[in-house]
Amino acid sequence: MSTHSSQSPQSPQSPPQSPPPSLTERRKAATQLDIARAAAELFAERGPDGTTAEEIAGRAGVALRTFYRYFRNKQDAVAPLLAGGAAEWRAHLADLDPSAGVPTALEQSVADALTAADDRAAESLEWTRGLLRAAQDDPALRAVWYRVNQESEEQLVPVLARLAGADADELDVRLAAAAATDAIRLALETWAATDAPTEGPGSPAVLAVRCLRELTAGLRLLHARDGAG
Repeated sequence: MSTHSSQSPQSPQSPPQSPPPSLTERRKAATQLDIARAAAELFAERGPDGTTAEEIAGRAGVALRTFYRYFRNKQDAVAPLLAGGAAEWRAHLADLDPSAGVPTALEQSVADALTAADDRAAESLEWTRGLLRAAQDDPALRAVWYRVNQESEEQLVPVLARLAGADADELDVRLAAAAATDAIRLALETWAATDAPTEGPGSPAVLAVRCLRELTAGLRLLHARDGAG
């Protein structure tokens, strides 16, 4: 997914920087993502019912005990893959210039996040389509999808609060976070149910911008403050 930073990391408006992850943390995250990709591939090929945790571990090249060290069940294994795109979106949004206004920043970040700018981004979207199709008949997989979206919404609140400014109403910020998260969720679910391409009419980016505009049409934060610093 495409990201474009327009604000210096040293800007006084930037949130405090977290310490970089340790080598152990990076290895753990890489292993989890390898397992997530293996699970997504197998779910696309065979569906969750036709896939076992042992098969996921085997394709990821890890021991079964390693699989269960990180995940409770086979459906839970895809969470890092689904959450990764949301994390990139929030990071991109956090890097945008607050002076553009919250509506502009949100719409730009949503469109960029769901635009298949390269082969990796297109592959990630196709994985998501396969997982959402599989989730239609798998309540446990749907639960993972909803959990990832809920967590993303919660993590989006402080990002939007910074963009909106110190005097923004807390409820307005939470409403905007809920609307933006649901816009992406609904767009991906709608797109996944079709054979539409990753770009152009019917694509995730086009659908998400439409959903965002419709869902935020009555939000005070995204209209009264448009263009405010």
